[in-house]
Amino acid sequence: MDTVTLDQIRQAAARIRGLAHVTPVVDTGDAARPGRPLWLKCENLQRSGAFKIRGAANMLRQLPADVLARGVVTYSSGNHGLALAMAAQAVGCPAVVVMPVNAPPVKVEGTRRLGAHVVFEGTTTLERQARAEAEAAARGLAVVPPFDHPWIVAGQGTIGLEVLEQLPGLTAILIPTSGGGLLAGVATAVKRLAPAVRVVGVEPAVTPRMTRSFHAGAPVTVPGAASIADGLLAVRPGMLTWAHIAVDVDEIVTVTDPQVADAVHWLCDRAKLVAEPSGAATTAAALMPAPTTWSRDGRTFRDGAGPVAAIITGGNVDATAFAAYVTRTPDPGVGHG
Repeated sequence: MDTVTLDQIRQAAARIRGLAHVTPVVDTGDAARPGRPLWLKCENLQRSGAFKIRGAANMLRQLPADVLARGVVTYSSGNHGLALAMAAQAVGCPAVVVMPVNAPPVKVEGTRRLGAHVVFEGTTTLERQARAEAEAAARGLAVVPPFDHPWIVAGQGTIGLEVLEQLPGLTAILIPTSGGGLLAGVATAVKRLAPAVRVVGVEPAVTPRMTRSFHAGAPVTVPGAASIADGLLAVRPGMLTWAHIAVDVDEIVTVTDPQVADAVHWLCDRAKLVAEPSGAATTAAALMPAPTTWSRDGRTFRDGAGPVAAIITGGNVDATAFAAYVTRTPDPGVGHG
């Protein structure tokens, strides 16, 4: 399997210019953990409200005109669908998005508002993928996968280029992971340009597909489960994404729903940022004094010192749900410092 190169990520950065923003980083000092400066890479301020526009734009800008004229289809829990709808609108391409039956209304409505046709199917990535492939065959559409494609991985990897330029003294980076497109792309960029930087993936404790895959040394499928981090619930790594992650990711951290909810509250209170639960998972990991981890070298994220970056991947959260997160009393029993 041909993996994505640094040159391909650099080419993607040029290709998506104008469709995706270079997002800012925010310095929280050592508010998360004494002596460990935390910077936030704010993809919640990205166009479409999440990082996914990078991969979607990179892929659509490489599809032939006749393919674009017929249209594209994807399967998504929300943010990739929003991104594809936005990118398709920009290039004048019809788009169909297959979403789970329990998709957050804010993401469904946003996708429709951007002109895409929404189809509902099941609750798992595999169910949505099967429906998208059926729609593609029936309608002659091109499938734009949410994570397991080199053009998607390269587009997401552009975040790694930006972070290293914005934070030259970086020692570690925390990256949310579901199917692994973002983790694979950013890890590739970071390890090629700054191999000493520690790359840490963060996933929900209820769907530990990366943790179990690390233990097994190969992709593992885990049972589907519910979580407030609705964008991080893939049950299996992609084959391409795993090929990158197995080589370039140092560690996986798992976080619980109460920890993620507290992180949404913390980001609003301390950094004045709106983050959806999936986007706040890395902050939840940064707030943990003793993370639940598995890493190849036996070390944990706490080791060492110096600035850490956490990617805040999205801010597409329902206003009522967000109000509940930011008015809740943080749970002293969930393991935060």
